[in-house]
Order: sequence, then C-alpha cells, then structure tokens
Amino acid sequence: MPPLLAQILRDLGVADPAGDGWKVVVLVFLVAAAITWQFTPRVRAFALRVGWADEGGGRRMHTGRLPNAGGLAVYAGVVGALVLASVLRPIVVDRVLIQLLTILLGGSLLLFVGFLDDQFGLSPWFRLAVQTLAALLAYAGGVRIEAAFGGFLAPGVSLFLTWLWIVGITNAMNLIDGLDGLAGGIAFLTAVALLVASAQFPARAAATLVLAGLAGAALGFLRHNLPPSRIIMGDAGAYFFGYVLASAAILGYVKVSTVFALVPVALFLAVPIADTSMVFLRRLLAGKNPLANPGRDHLHHRLVARGLSTWRAVVVLWGVTLAANLLALYLQHLPPVAIAATGLISVLGLGFVSWRRGRAG
Repeated sequence: MPPLLAQILRDLGVADPAGDGWKVVVLVFLVAAAITWQFTPRVRAFALRVGWADEGGGRRMHTGRLPNAGGLAVYAGVVGALVLASVLRPIVVDRVLIQLLTILLGGSLLLFVGFLDDQFGLSPWFRLAVQTLAALLAYAGGVRIEAAFGGFLAPGVSLFLTWLWIVGITNAMNLIDGLDGLAGGIAFLTAVALLVASAQFPARAAATLVLAGLAGAALGFLRHNLPPSRIIMGDAGAYFFGYVLASAAILGYVKVSTVFALVPVALFLAVPIADTSMVFLRRLLAGKNPLANPGRDHLHHRLVARGLSTWRAVVVLWGVTLAANLLALYLQHLPPVAIAATGLISVLGLGFVSWRRGRAG
C-alpha cells in the first residue's frame, strides 16, 4: 500500500491500514446500499398490493397515498450487509458480535412496533413503554451513558440519561420525518459523521460496523424517497434509524462529569433534537399531549410556510445537519483529514442519489 494512502487511512482512524477491518466497513456500506437500493421497489410494490400506505396530512406533507413500509427495506439492507460480513470476515465481526446483537435486537423490536403503528395505530403510551424496554435492553448490553457524578446515585443517573437519550432520539427521528428525503438524509449524514468518529476508538468497532450499514441503507433508500417520494420509511424506519443512531453514538466511550458534557455528542443529532425540543415545549405550553398531537409545527413545516419549496427546505436542513456534524467532529479533536473526508463523503453521497433521482424523473 502506498505510504500516502496508509497515512490517510490512519488519519481516518484505521489503526492497521494493511488489515481487513476497514475493508469490512467499506463492504458493509456498499452491500447495505445495494440491497436497499434494489429491494425498496419490491417492498413498494408489495405494500401497494396489501394496502400498507399513508394518506397525506398531519405532519406529513405528501399528497395522496404513499407506501409506508420503506423501513423494512432499510432493515433488510443493514442486517443483510452485516450477515454477509460475518460470513466473509467472521473473525472481524465475532469480536463485536454481542454489541452488534444488542443494538440490532433493540432496533428490531422498535421496527416491529413502528410497523404495527403504521398499519393499525398504537397508543402513544404503549409505544413509549416499548421504547423504554429497548432503552433498558441497550443499557443492560453495555450501551449506556456513564455518569461520573451523583455519588451513590450515579448508576440511577446513568440509567436515566441513557433512557432519555435513546427514547428522545428515537422519537426525534420519527418526528422529523415530515418531508420527502429529510429524515433519510439526516440519518445518512449523521451515520457517516458518527462512523468517522467511532473509527478513532477501537472499543467502538461494533458502532463503526453498524453505522456503515446504516449509512449505506439510508443512501440506498434515499434513491426512492427524495422528492417526489415513491415510498416513505414510516414509523418503523424512523424508529430503527433513531434507535441505532442513538445507541451507536454512546457505545463505548461516553462518560460525562456533567450533563453539559453531552453537548458534543448531541451536536451529531442537533436538528432532530432542536426540532423535537421546540415542538415538545410548544405543545406543553398549549396544554396538548406532545406525544399524541401530530401537527405541522416542526422546523421543516415552518420553512415551507415561509415560502421554501420542499426540496429547498430539505437541503437547508441537510446543510445545518452537516455543519453541526463537522463542528461535533472538530470539538472531539479529530484530524482535519477526517473532518474533510466526512464532508466530502456526505456531499458526494447525497449529490449522487439526487442526480439519480433526477434522472429517473
């Protein structure tokens, strides 16, 4: 391997450029993207036949009926890529298998509940209970925020922060899914940035692998979800994206001495967090249940109300997400090469699927 390429890989967090680890990460990304890209039209056709579709209205701004089972294609892409990697490079995957299974089990649970909610409608309190169960599963599996304050209450503080983070991000990703391509693009951008960050820490190898799959699946799904969308991810896909991103963001290295120490991590998901926080407070002040009153009071709705087209509103929020992610990487003292690579991969990925979507008409 040329010395320059080896140095670039080291700057990106690859401890052993001559090893197989980084090749498995690239493989997982490409396979997840390919599976989701090819599988989504088949999911769409089947969903139309059996009636898995959403009407426009509420917080969603599409018109007419759209298939809402896109989350199934995303899930297939992530799991399929990780299974293939475990077959081709079993030694690499075996080292992080328990953590991978913990994240995927919780994500699978929320995917299933989200799918049931998409098709039949579930009580918000039941959904919250299942999200709490998934957060407890993550905590028990070692995916947690460690609190270094609170004295003998520190374990309880750690459990509460972990629950708040995972449940909050899971719902935030669902609530931001109101415009074609918005949630998928945010998931892709965030997964890429978190992947580059996690690659710097050997203890976060499981997060790196699952984030590679998530980034690839998000990109493959966006090919069919950009405006005008042919399919939406539904609550199933949004819950899966939110849970996996939340879990991967805190896997392996998040130990806080104060609540404010979470700010650099929260920057990766700044747009969903800011949107959900503002909507939550606004609805509470209006005397509404923030979990049971979907409406058009989110950031993206306000941008459209100010005269932006759907595409422009999506691009603006993509841009804010990318800027926040790059700032988060800077605050974590990543090498400039890693930060630049994150920006380049993000722009090229979104540019490519936008070009392909435009060609398809």
